[in-house]
Amino acid sequence: MSDAPDDTMRERASTNRAKLWLLVDADRQVVAAGFIGAVFVLLFATGVVVPDAATLLSDGDPIETAFQPLIGGTITVVTLVLTLNQLVLSQELGAVGDQRERMEGATDFRRDVADALGRDVMPPEPAAFLRELVIAAGQRADDVEEALSADEDLADDAERLVDSVRGNAETVGDSLDDAQFGTFGVVSAALNFNYSWKLYEARRLRADHDLTDEQDEALSALTGVLELFGPAREHFKTLYFQWELVDLSRSVLWAAVPSLVLAMGSVLYLDSLVPGAPASGLYLAGPFVVSVLAAVVLLPFAILLSYVLRIATVTKRTLSIGPFTLRETTPDDDDD
Repeated sequence: MSDAPDDTMRERASTNRAKLWLLVDADRQVVAAGFIGAVFVLLFATGVVVPDAATLLSDGDPIETAFQPLIGGTITVVTLVLTLNQLVLSQELGAVGDQRERMEGATDFRRDVADALGRDVMPPEPAAFLRELVIAAGQRADDVEEALSADEDLADDAERLVDSVRGNAETVGDSLDDAQFGTFGVVSAALNFNYSWKLYEARRLRADHDLTDEQDEALSALTGVLELFGPAREHFKTLYFQWELVDLSRSVLWAAVPSLVLAMGSVLYLDSLVPGAPASGLYLAGPFVVSVLAAVVLLPFAILLSYVLRIATVTKRTLSIGPFTLRETTPDDDDD
């Protein structure tokens, strides 16, 4: 017998909430701005603490030495992002036969979901589509409760499963109600529906007990909906990743232009702007200017970092599909 794990990704995560918010929930522009701000603060604070920082900046060519690699790094980041963009485009390009096969696959899946849910047609919006699935899961859980509650041997297990499905479905359904695809809200809500354990528990009940036809049919209907939710979530997650990579490419390309201009300008002209001695009255001007320019030049890298952190985190937490849980949620001796 297994204990029901937490449903939401935040509750299941081993990391603290602040770290998870930074990795997943926070606006990517805020994360990039925070990275840039941290670079500026650390560099400027170092310039304030180090004795004769302005004099050191004008002694030799430390500015040129620092900014020349940043120019190459910016070009490398742009090249990497363009490669990612080509990867996204490669998924969209293909012969008419390939496109027709994709169309037929999507149409067949929508038809299967509509048939399982007893609908004539499913909503076209991803959030509404997933919401229909989680609501249907909650309704199937009610049917399971009605069919199994009279059996004392099944009552406890059935109650735990039904409460988990019903409560989780209501919460996720409310989250999906106002979610708009293109934002992280749709994927975030889908990740909070812990269908893997529910699917496992429903199958365990069917395997471990002698059920009547009515009970078996109720559990079968619930597992059918949960099995459809898995590929639906993965499909919309993939579309969202493609959407994110397009936004990433566009943001990095826009940021690369001022970054390269400032980096090249720093190498060519910044030496003349740095005061040569503390007695000039502009002791902090040199470290301040260099810190600002260095932070801004790192903007393409900051944007890339902010997007990759979210994509990598979500990918790690959704590596498995179906009744597989990569975190320890059941005792080792639960199955034979």
